[in-house]
Amino acid sequence: MKKLAIASALLSALAVTGTAHAYQAEVGGSYTYTDPDHYDNTHSFGVDGTYYFNPVQTRNAPLAEAAFLNRASNVKANVNYANNSGVKDTKYGAGVEYFVPNSDFYLSGNVGRTELEVDKSFVDQKVTTYGAEVGYLPAPGLLLALGVKGYDEKDGKDGADPTVRAKYVTQVGGNDINLEAYGAFGDLDEYRVKGDYYLDKTLSVGADYYNNDLTKRDEWGISAKKFLNQQVSLEGRVGLGDDYNTYGIRGAYRF
Repeated sequence: MKKLAIASALLSALAVTGTAHAYQAEVGGSYTYTDPDHYDNTHSFGVDGTYYFNPVQTRNAPLAEAAFLNRASNVKANVNYANNSGVKDTKYGAGVEYFVPNSDFYLSGNVGRTELEVDKSFVDQKVTTYGAEVGYLPAPGLLLALGVKGYDEKDGKDGADPTVRAKYVTQVGGNDINLEAYGAFGDLDEYRVKGDYYLDKTLSVGADYYNNDLTKRDEWGISAKKFLNQQVSLEGRVGLGDDYNTYGIRGAYRF
């Protein structure tokens, strides 16, 4: 009986270990194809990475939302590059999210750089952007944040606008959902809403809408994401704009 009890305990421990995989970093690669109505098609490529200060336990959470539900502090960076018919468009970005230990407070910051070059001298645009947020988590899976988003252009133009953001991961009818909303107000009017429905812990489908008055971008999107296992994921998105469509894919690996 004693041996049977020991064997049962070992099997139980293995079962728990198998369902609670942990990871501490994620790297990804992406490709986007843009099909405008009046210009040539364009191709862009990107790489991104995120490092979590502590291992993230997936447990019974949707795999795509495990880090958020774990309140996992992290640093991240990304690079996107496009070179199409003499038009070079490069974007760099880095950010940090910090969930204050033993509290419900949240802090974040980010900085980015966009460099657009057309025929080496016709257009040479360089814009630095930055942002910061202070947030609060009043309930499990709910984040409310206020912040500021600013920009500084090469020609001397600059500005900063207040922002508001909310994110909520919960269950409806036994399935998980993710709801997000973001807005920036002032010189830059920018809005984004997004929703994801999880068919199971590994597969989600979603829809989103984005509007930016400075870039005149007005776009609807549909997306899907699938985890092939605990480490590998694939996702895709189709964006529908007023005079263009975009088609993007991304693959990622966790370890």
